[in-house]
Amino acid sequence: MTEKLDLTGKSHEDLARLSRALETLSNHRFVRIHNSIWLLMWYQFVRGLALGLGTVIGASALVSVVVLLLSQVEFVPILGSWATQIIEEIQQAN
Repeated sequence: MTEKLDLTGKSHEDLARLSRALETLSNHRFVRIHNSIWLLMWYQFVRGLALGLGTVIGASALVSVVVLLLSQVEFVPILGSWATQIIEEIQQAN
């Protein structure tokens, strides 16, 4: 009992819709970038630069805020003197 696939009516509509969806997908920027090794390498290079720059800026801001907060802590002898030494080192470097 083998049944033949009926490609009339709704099946043709489904096939046409699938064809349009694949065409839309293949024209998408993400797919076009991944079709070319040079575009993909350039995209990943720029992405890496942005990630590195964001990491450095974020870490610098976080460290400066932590040092500023620690410099305000004078009532804990070890942390207060340690923060004061860090601030003095930073000011001498400038």
